[in-house]
Parts: sequence; C-alpha cells; structure tokens
Amino acid sequence: MTSGRDPLARLRTAAEQRATAGLRRRLRPRTADHGGLIDLASNDYLGLSRDPRLIEGAIAAARAWGTGSTGSRLVTGTTELHAELDRRLAAFTGSAAGLVFSSGFLANVGAVAGLAGPGDLVVSDQVNHASIVDACRLSRSRVEIVPHRDTAAVERALAEREEEHALVVTDAVFSVDGDLAPLAGLHRVVRAHGALLVVDEAHALGVVGERGQGAAHAAGLAGEPDVVLTLTLSKSLGAQGGAVLGAPEVVEALVDTGRSFIFDTGLNPPAVGAALAALDVLDAEPDLPGRARERARRMAAIAAGLGLETTAAPAAAVVPVVLGEPEAAVRGAEICAAHGARVGCFRPPSVPKGRACLRLTARATVGEADLTTLEEALAGVAGSTGRSLTVNIGDNR
Repeated sequence: MTSGRDPLARLRTAAEQRATAGLRRRLRPRTADHGGLIDLASNDYLGLSRDPRLIEGAIAAARAWGTGSTGSRLVTGTTELHAELDRRLAAFTGSAAGLVFSSGFLANVGAVAGLAGPGDLVVSDQVNHASIVDACRLSRSRVEIVPHRDTAAVERALAEREEEHALVVTDAVFSVDGDLAPLAGLHRVVRAHGALLVVDEAHALGVVGERGQGAAHAAGLAGEPDVVLTLTLSKSLGAQGGAVLGAPEVVEALVDTGRSFIFDTGLNPPAVGAALAALDVLDAEPDLPGRARERARRMAAIAAGLGLETTAAPAAAVVPVVLGEPEAAVRGAEICAAHGARVGCFRPPSVPKGRACLRLTARATVGEADLTTLEEALAGVAGSTGRSLTVNIGDNR
C-alpha cells in the first residue's frame, strides 16, 4: 500500500455519489408503537409477531432450552424443538422432509449452493431476491439469467445446455412487485429436462393458498420429488429463521454438505418456539391467509382509484406503488408518514432504475380505519407537488 494513502477515501467518495443519486440509506430505529404510525411496511402479513400465543411459545422455549442454541445443528444446536419444527414445516407444506436454518437468506444459499456446483447450470429469474442472486454466485455453477416469469426462456436454457445437471430457481411471490411465479409451467419444463426446481416461498407461506400452505402447494406441486422449497419464518410466521423442504435426499445432502447449515449456529430456541406456535395459530384460524389477501386487494384498489401505478390483482400481501425516481419514492414515503402510515420505500438496486416505489404490505389485522388512513396518505402522494417533509419514513431500501 502506498504510504499515506487513505484506505477509506473511496468509501466516502462512493457515499457522496449515492447521496447525489438519492440512494443513501439510514437505520431508523422504530419504537414499539411504530411512532404512532400504522404499520403497512413490515412483512408481518398475518399480524402474528406480537400475538400472545407466539410470545408464550417463545417464552416457554427459552425457559426449557435457554436463549441460544449453543452450537451448530450438527453439534449441540438441534433440540427436540428444532426436530419438531423440521417435521411440522414439511407437513404443513406437503413436503417429505424439512431442515431449519437460522435465516431465510442462509436457507437459499444452502439450497442453491448445496444442490448445484461447478459443472452445473443454474437458471434464475432476473428479479429474484438478492439472497438467490448471491446463492447462484456461491454455487460456482454457470448461471443463466432469464427474463421475468418467462417459462419459454427457461425451457430454452435447459434444452440447450451442455451440463448434465441443472437447477431452476425462482421466488414464488416476488418481493417488490408481488406477482406470482408460473410454477406449474416451470415444473413441466423442469421435469421434461431432468432438472430441479427450487422455489423460495418467503412471501407466499402463510398467505398463498386456502390455508396459506404456499404457492407450490396451491399449484399442485406439494411433495413432488423434483421440487425444493425454501422459506423464511420471519414474515407470516412472525418469528425468525428459514428452512429448506423437499425430498429426503435433498435434506440429507444439505446436512452432509450445506456450508450455510453446517458452519452456522442453530436457530435460537425462542424463535423455534414462536414459529411452532404460529403453525398452531394457522391450524386454528385457517381464514387468516384469505384475510391478508383481501386486505391487499383493497389496498391495491385504493391506489389504482387514485391514479397511481400499482398491481391489478395482488397474488399475496405485497402491493407496489410505482413512482419512478428515487426522490419521488422518498417523498411519497414522507407524505404517507405525515398522514400516519409507515410504508416501504424501495429504490435501486432493490428495484430497476426508473421503478422506485412505495411497497405497501397488507396484514390480516388491518382494519377499516387503517384503510381510510392509507387512502388519505396515498391521496397526498397522488397530489404531491414535490414539497419535501422531514419525518421518519421507516423502511428505506
């Protein structure tokens, strides 16, 4: 290193460039009551994260097992609760076997990088979540990015490949636009070409399907041996962690070789206890997923009625409101906060250039007063003249 050179100078320069482009991000700690704002930004789709039943499940697990799992799952980090959650998640989604990870991000890394490697092909949708993008890179496979929801492009990639083994990976519900992957069509293509289909159910579990069993189950793919599911416990289930579900051979392979499973500390017991309690709630209240989807449809109708660009028919709980440039999205989130609603604000690289948006997220517990507040807030966005406000806008990606 050249003497006297400042190794942090390039970081400051890059930060200045991001600021000029309207892409600086800041942590904004929230209060327990969201600062008096209604929550239309979180992924708590069923409203379970503060449910007393989940809290008691976490407390009971902490009392029995302590606050930490104490080691990797292959050493001391698998309790009886972990084994139960492995089984319960598999049964709920119609899968043969399950394996709980400490996060949904690591579950995606484990599934893709653990089931594909050098000399293989991975086909990935161009708007897949960042965890899938990183998993593809870590697999060291040849990766082919295909246009969004383009089954024909996937088929061409598989038909023209030279590799013997191939894996197709997609979000079930895409995390910003909220649209649904064509899973039945993808599965037909995958089966015809002897590949595996990996489906990330993060935004579908608990919301899509009659009982919230996920998009693959709703598409009739539950238990298919060439379908692998990944998911997170931190959204509809109101807890923390992730999982990979599939054939026993898949789980066995990840236990033996999955680096993000083997070398990570197991999920903490309170999170496991909360997730198990959430599955009990879904069994007891099977109408919760339908309520979340109905709220999302009403939120989209409110935005469309105000002339804002949004999705016509939300597949799950995510409702985007596209505003274009980053500054417009930030201003829109500020206006919503000023009207009493916390919404998501998504900017590049989380979304493509020119597609910065507000991301509204429905919850099964959203009430009529909340929808009225949202309508007033979005009316302010629609009529905005560009005046900037200084308020806490919450999630700012």
